[in-house]
Amino acid sequence: MNKQPKSILIVGGGTAGWMTANSLLHAWPNCQITLIESADIGIIGVGEGATPYLKQYFKQLNIAESEWMPECDATYKVGINFEGWSGSEGYDSYFHPFFSVLDKPIADMFFHNCGLRRRGFEAPVKPDDFFVAKTLSNQKLSPISVNASGPDIDYAYHFDSVKLGRFLRKKALQKGLHHIVDTVKDVALSADGAISHILAEKSGSIAADFFIDCTGFSGRLIHQGLNQQYVSYAKQLFNDSAVAIQTPLDTPKPHPQTRSIAMQAGWMWKIPLTTRVGNGYVYSGSHISADKAEHELRSRLGLLENSEIQVKHLKMRIGRLERHWHQNCLAVGLSQGFIEPLEATALMLTQLTVERFIASCSSPDKNLTASREDYNQSLNNIFDGIRDYIVAHYQLTNRSDTDYWLDNKNNTDSPAVLSAILSAWESGGDVERALHANKHSLVYLRPSWYCILAGMGRFPKDLKSTNNAAQLSQAKEYCQRVTSQYFE
Repeated sequence: MNKQPKSILIVGGGTAGWMTANSLLHAWPNCQITLIESADIGIIGVGEGATPYLKQYFKQLNIAESEWMPECDATYKVGINFEGWSGSEGYDSYFHPFFSVLDKPIADMFFHNCGLRRRGFEAPVKPDDFFVAKTLSNQKLSPISVNASGPDIDYAYHFDSVKLGRFLRKKALQKGLHHIVDTVKDVALSADGAISHILAEKSGSIAADFFIDCTGFSGRLIHQGLNQQYVSYAKQLFNDSAVAIQTPLDTPKPHPQTRSIAMQAGWMWKIPLTTRVGNGYVYSGSHISADKAEHELRSRLGLLENSEIQVKHLKMRIGRLERHWHQNCLAVGLSQGFIEPLEATALMLTQLTVERFIASCSSPDKNLTASREDYNQSLNNIFDGIRDYIVAHYQLTNRSDTDYWLDNKNNTDSPAVLSAILSAWESGGDVERALHANKHSLVYLRPSWYCILAGMGRFPKDLKSTNNAAQLSQAKEYCQRVTSQYFE
């Protein structure tokens, strides 16, 4: 049974809407696809980072980096540098890399050393020393191999999200998308509770077999029209606000990394593009006011006396829908949920939502109801798995200099997966077994968990001496050697 709709109406543009349009046009060229967006609602324009999934997105669409990256002021990203998160002496910062085949020869050394140190023995455990991505970042190198037979490693991008939306809109229109600029006034339901059509101010009634809600936090179709419920993550993730500032590029060749810098009531991002730097402060509105957050960000950037540089304030709703696909409507992007931007997962979730929808509609072995149930459970697992890893950043901290960090450190509402992994880690127990037991709930896998736990300094203070200095030299030498061999 092929469940592919014959006509689809995407309501809302933005990056989510235009990503969705391009994926559907590519997968279902014979489907009638229309996108309606209001002229009054623009792209939020501050989500400027991604995960390596975006690399696969453009590859699937046969869009070369040489085409889209210059139009979107894009730069490469090989990982995230976390600064000031730990609070433990000797662990001021750590690098969360994107992993690759080049890391295999020394990654096991890192995992082994973490086990030694957890059991009270001295051993080098700083992630920065054992993964090639950090060496690439330190040397400001592109992750593209200069050797034709070199490795194709994982990496992501930074970009101007407004320009990315415009680029994706151009590509969709070139593929024949029907584009309507109009404002949705109402959502009409049929007797069975599905959406029959929408009413627009100028265009009147617009019907389709299937509807996709890309209307952002308002959820014009899925929330207001179909009354679907939201599962909040607020008890575990306090940050619900952000303030963003764009500043001039401070170096002609930036490091290919996102910087995540701990602040008084949250954290600050610094993202280098080819033409400017994106800066922002993600914070808890319960711990600091918007004015004070802006003042702290301006102070950190040296902009207290420069009122000409404007800022953008945002409110965020952290959580997810219980049902992303309900009746004949799929929520994509902010309308389906949002996990704060610490690991830049928003576009990845958009991509996975649409790709899995396409796959579900192409599956011949399940009826529509079973497909929807499996689909929703799968997406909920992904959202919750990302939440678990992001919560770890806050609950693993030893910072106690502000109420915000104390409240995070002492938060007893901890995800079960995080509690199980942390218990095994700090007791000197079998972390591999804990990871395996929770494998169906994990989005971030073994290397990421080891990097955050080691990077945060979750080790005993009193250590027995060992002779592991040679391992550190070996790891550093290896990273330097393969970097020189494949990149420039």
